[in-house]
Amino acid sequence: MKKLFLMLMAAVIILPVLAQNKPNSNKRNKKDERKERINAVIKQEEEGVITYKKHFAAGFKLSNDGYGGFLEIGRVQSLKKALLFQLEIDERKHAKDEKTINPYTGVQISYGKINFFYPVKLGVQQQFLLGNKGNKNGVSVTGNIGGGVIAGLLRPYLIRVDKGGGKEDYVGYQSADSIYFLNSADHIAGPGIGTGWNKLKVTPGLYVKPSLRFDYGKYNEMINALEVGLTAEFYSKKIPQVIYTKQQQFFFTAYVAIIFGRRK
Repeated sequence: MKKLFLMLMAAVIILPVLAQNKPNSNKRNKKDERKERINAVIKQEEEGVITYKKHFAAGFKLSNDGYGGFLEIGRVQSLKKALLFQLEIDERKHAKDEKTINPYTGVQISYGKINFFYPVKLGVQQQFLLGNKGNKNGVSVTGNIGGGVIAGLLRPYLIRVDKGGGKEDYVGYQSADSIYFLNSADHIAGPGIGTGWNKLKVTPGLYVKPSLRFDYGKYNEMINALEVGLTAEFYSKKIPQVIYTKQQQFFFTAYVAIIFGRRK
């Protein structure tokens, strides 16, 4: 009887202790797991591994025939893949589009220029991680390939001319009174920034763009990158840019861009 009593007393003392230790053990395990996850993220940051879900970026580019800018939204698919959605606006200049000084009036114009040409591109690129950062101060390298649709905006190049009798007006190469456009002696001033927009024409097209991006941002949440690439554009019809030159329907250009943004 005495032994049974001692066993019951031992059970009463030990069981609550064991029950108390089990939740404490679970709490410690959860705390350890959380600590391990935090340490893993810290290690990835130190090693330059970029593990964000999306990013927003803007860039400025220079090409062999113009310049432009773009906005970009990136959606991560995996550690090595992402989709880039881009809106890009450029101004493309013809190789023979050169400003000269009119010897009769001293006005500086691009003689023979027919249109300003602004390709507006909306497209998607698939991004592949080629080389991660060796550390958070290193450089990551990605390859991008994709394309999309283009709205080729043509704004007529209008020159302010003297029509005689004190009458002045803006005329272009495709105007009904284009004779004044071709006669240098009638030129008074070149086009203003607000001229020609009411006569805008749109030529649709498609484009393909492969590129390499080098991200040298010090911190992974920031994007500071240099991109080099090629663009091939095809339009539904030929683009009139400068008179007495061959009009192009296909454009192939190389570019370099500086990109800034933030990851989330």
